Amino acid sequence: MNPIITRRDMLSLTAKAAVAGALLPNLSFAREERSSTLSGAVVGEPVAAKIGERFLADGANAIDAAIATAFASSITSPGKCGVGGYGGHAIIALANGRVTAIDFNSSAPAAARDDMFPLDDKGNVKGKINVQGWLAAGVPGVLAGMDLILKRYGTRPLSDVLAPAIELCEGGVRVTKESAREAALDASKNDASPDSIQKGSATNQQNLPLAKMLRTLAGRNSTESFYRGDIARTIADAFQKNGGLITFDDLAAYHAREVKPLTLEWNGMTIHTPPLTAAGVSFLEAIAILKKLDWEKLSAMERLHAKVDALRIAWMDRNAYFGDPEHVKVPLNRIFSSRQLKQRSKEIGAAIKNQKATSIDVTESTDDGTMNISAVDGSGNMIALTFTHGSTYGARVSVEEFGMVLGHGMWRFETKPGHPNSPGPRKKAVNNMCPAAITRGGKPVMAVGGAGGTRIPCSIYEVLLNYVGLDASLETAINAPRINTTGTLERVWKIIL
Repeated sequence: MNPIITRRDMLSLTAKAAVAGALLPNLSFAREERSSTLSGAVVGEPVAAKIGERFLADGANAIDAAIATAFASSITSPGKCGVGGYGGHAIIALANGRVTAIDFNSSAPAAARDDMFPLDDKGNVKGKINVQGWLAAGVPGVLAGMDLILKRYGTRPLSDVLAPAIELCEGGVRVTKESAREAALDASKNDASPDSIQKGSATNQQNLPLAKMLRTLAGRNSTESFYRGDIARTIADAFQKNGGLITFDDLAAYHAREVKPLTLEWNGMTIHTPPLTAAGVSFLEAIAILKKLDWEKLSAMERLHAKVDALRIAWMDRNAYFGDPEHVKVPLNRIFSSRQLKQRSKEIGAAIKNQKATSIDVTESTDDGTMNISAVDGSGNMIALTFTHGSTYGARVSVEEFGMVLGHGMWRFETKPGHPNSPGPRKKAVNNMCPAAITRGGKPVMAVGGAGGTRIPCSIYEVLLNYVGLDASLETAINAPRINTTGTLERVWKIIL
């Protein structure tokens, strides 16, 4: 049985996960703590996480702490995430046994179409307009998502959780060498550099326009004007002025949503993760295949072979079939049918017997960026929340009036017309974010999320296999070697070796 660990142990383990190596994403965990003397724990960007811990010490719950940490992270890690970025997904496991999810992924404008990113002769998007520039940005979902989470499950008003971020904007944050290199690289790639919206010395930077906007929202105790008021009109004007497609109507139509998590029972525990357009459905598919194979009973080498092939199959299905379920039909019933899972397990069993990899045709892809915050409070409430700009500084454009960098939510769409994940009016793109929660007997046990693009679902998959599948301790689950694949064998074996 997995042991309960202390808050100090939790923070130590989180630090180990964060430095697990350049080939692995940063993972952050919240774990159940039963000592009444502990207020809880927050893990994420270190400076911002301390702010969240102060909220817990002051009697706030895990949700309050996570949202305050997320807003602060937008200032301390502006290349990875921000209020102009996108979700983003959160999984919330409450002490009373309720588990829910929040979807605040970016949406495409009403004017989006599946051929809006023309390709050159090599199959690449001309001018990288899906990655950089105003066409790459979708409707920012972060503020709507944070506001919804806080109003439904927090205990503090929006003004309270925004206050530390406003102070950081006005007082300035110390710029690390890594952040300085990121900003310099970004400035060399695009004239509309995020550098242009930050003022201050080389080591301490302020963002006064952003502070002013956040203070306005805090004063109104609502994000409504960001989507349907004066702030929204300024944002829409910036898009129109610079050739973007987002309009006031697109902003006004946007709403974060509470959604039912996907679940999978295994070894007396339940894994919960947000549904599409989040990526957790892929690691659930891979685990479901392994369950049919009685994966735990295999030898160590057979388990390694099987977990690689199961994940490769899941990536193949994602690449072929997944899109926004509000706009396209995704065959999840077939993928998760007992017949299909049994067939997949037979294919892997045969591959193991023949000592050959399952034949799968997929294309490798990589990316980076993203921020995850996990938090637990003394009552046992947990949350894992992931949001991003996409790659560093997202679309590399900003709404200058608000000092707000825009994420490139449109980048996650497939550029091939007719694909389930191709752009379309108000569609949301499939992304790699997949926070997860584990419950046992209806009680929260762990919340986990990660950063690192396509490596996020792969690494969470590995932790779940070890913790739930093999009944390993959390420390063992974190420290165990991991594989990463988006389907291709070349990348798998490079990382294993």
